[in-house]
Amino acid sequence: MKILTIQNRIGIGDMVIFLPFIEAIAKKFATPVYLLAKESSKASQILKSNKNIKEIIILERNNNKNGHHDGLTGSLNLIKQLKSYNFDKVFIFNSSLRYNLITRFALIKNIYQYPLFRKKNQHIISAAQNFLQSNLEIKVDSNPSILLDGEESKLVKSKYNILSDQKNILLGIGGSGPTKRISPEIFLKFMEECSNKYSCKFFLATGKNEEEQKILKKILDSKYKTQCIALDKLKLSEILPVIKNCNISICNDSSFSHLSAAVGIPTIVLMADTPLLYGSYSPQMHPILPDGEKTVTHDTLGKDKINPKKIFEKFQDILN
Repeated sequence: MKILTIQNRIGIGDMVIFLPFIEAIAKKFATPVYLLAKESSKASQILKSNKNIKEIIILERNNNKNGHHDGLTGSLNLIKQLKSYNFDKVFIFNSSLRYNLITRFALIKNIYQYPLFRKKNQHIISAAQNFLQSNLEIKVDSNPSILLDGEESKLVKSKYNILSDQKNILLGIGGSGPTKRISPEIFLKFMEECSNKYSCKFFLATGKNEEEQKILKKILDSKYKTQCIALDKLKLSEILPVIKNCNISICNDSSFSHLSAAVGIPTIVLMADTPLLYGSYSPQMHPILPDGEKTVTHDTLGKDKINPKKIFEKFQDILN
């Protein structure tokens, strides 16, 4: 039996969130599944060791509308590509008519999909849970787990001289938008509190855009530069074993908060303006909210109200 799953959201965090549901389908039918996902989700890197996934098919759609799978011609290309696999079933994690029609024209007989035209206000986790409960009668907990190669983790420990008598801390200082990026001053105040009490090594994870690089530079130019290792030149698949060797992660709501929790590391998530769900769905996640806020939404805009003392207090609570 050949089973296709479709997860078309763009984010790495989105891919992590949907992982338990994709794995549940594979386990239900006792066969690895195929996954159609966008390159931006980095599924090929973060799921390369996942035995529940047979193959990752890249969905080539982009913002310029000239991807191999964009537009009418792109849909025909995708139909032809999927048809060549002779899939028996498909599970579509969205409400799009486009993917419904594409899979029908690809002659997949058994199509399971979210209710059509219901995208508005769709809860990312409960929608997936209800989807599998209603179609397969299986209950899935929201606790993603990414398995890594043990030998890679050992090599990384040696390469970066990661010692057990120090606090090895991932700082996820980047973010997909400016309202998610906590200022370097807040991270530096935490680093000061931490370094005053412990021997610390800080691994700095961020993206490559100009604003993220400015934050990285400010931290690397600080008095803590000898305690820092920047990870921005590494591939995601190379960063994951580093995260696995850390005691704890402190991240903006970003891909690194999702990945850190998924590899089993306690993760403090700095929630500036993203719905709280995205920093609390995993047992490994410990959200910090802006001062004065009881919850967060896309309208909170609280990045300047994240309190470094609260971060350090949470850090101590978790590690002690």
